[in-house]
Amino acid sequence: MSRRLRGFVRPGAVLAALLTLLALSFPVAAETERELKEQELNRLRERIGQLKTELERDRGRYDGLRTELRQVERRLGTSIRKLRELEAALVTSAERLSELEVEQAGLQQSVGTQRERLGAQVRAAYAAGRQEYLKILLNQEDPAAVGRMLTYYDYLNRARSERIEALLETLARLASVQKAITAETRQLTDLKDREAREQRTLQATRADRQKLMERLKREIAGKDKELGRMVANERELEALVQALAEALADIPAEAGNFQPFGELQGRLAWPAEGRLLAGYGSPRSGSLSWRGVLIEGKEGQEVRAVSHGRVAFADWLRGYGLLLIIDHDDGYMSLYGHNQALYKEVGDWVAAGETVAAVGASGGNDQAALYFEIRKDGQPTDPVRWCKR
Repeated sequence: MSRRLRGFVRPGAVLAALLTLLALSFPVAAETERELKEQELNRLRERIGQLKTELERDRGRYDGLRTELRQVERRLGTSIRKLRELEAALVTSAERLSELEVEQAGLQQSVGTQRERLGAQVRAAYAAGRQEYLKILLNQEDPAAVGRMLTYYDYLNRARSERIEALLETLARLASVQKAITAETRQLTDLKDREAREQRTLQATRADRQKLMERLKREIAGKDKELGRMVANERELEALVQALAEALADIPAEAGNFQPFGELQGRLAWPAEGRLLAGYGSPRSGSLSWRGVLIEGKEGQEVRAVSHGRVAFADWLRGYGLLLIIDHDDGYMSLYGHNQALYKEVGDWVAAGETVAAVGASGGNDQAALYFEIRKDGQPTDPVRWCKR
């Protein structure tokens, strides 16, 4: 572009061309950037969708009970997420209704005050009467006084008109606010009804899961059989993490001044509060050891992202229940398993400390706890080395 501009001989034409190009380039550049980001997100979701399809095909080999468990826990997570959204909407609606009611009270008070002032002005004008006005006009002894009195009466008339207009505007605003209160009250009632229905759905789903858990306990014949499942679960997680790393390899990171994950060792906040039930590398079952940590928690307790990143996986995985995986770039990933509900979707950007899920016992567990891993290039590392003590 600069070589072309040097070919011109008129500075004014060059300046005009530059200004035109600059004016056009900003919206075009912004639009292009949005389109590129949307294409990246669609590409990522498509790849993750393919991975999930492959997982679904592999899950066809699962036994019927774990297929049922996946379906029930997915429904449970969806119901809890809906309830969370409904509760937030209820709070917003209630706050809006309260604001409207405060405004209504202020407007009603203002209407009363305006009516009193207007009434006083009308009574004063009536008391003066038209005869007083005519006497002033007929009194030619003091022309200056006549002029002053006419100006005064004109001022009173204009002031009265302004008060009437102000009162009418206040009444119109009051009617609008009252209409908004009616609509907000109706919405609040609807939200409460939806919340009650979702609560009933949640209770029914929890009852289904409890029955399913009892059947699963009876079905486990011995430690060898359970050990085999654990090994299969770990292999599936390994395959998933590797596939995600390959899918994310050519997806550019989000622009911004974010500190590289590798520089945050020893400074990350833990994703949830609670004591460690199992530490990294500690014996698990047979020859297996823990590749992450298990953090004790309460059902519904908040799970927070340990650092800025993009959600790469958000679904149910055998052995880990509702699992969320965040990609932090440079080969780093954090994994959050056994959640009760997931609040983020594939492609969502999250900030450090942002709530991304709720602690649960999904995956067939009896006790609510968060399974947490940090991986570098697909290999697990000790989270204790990364998080603040």
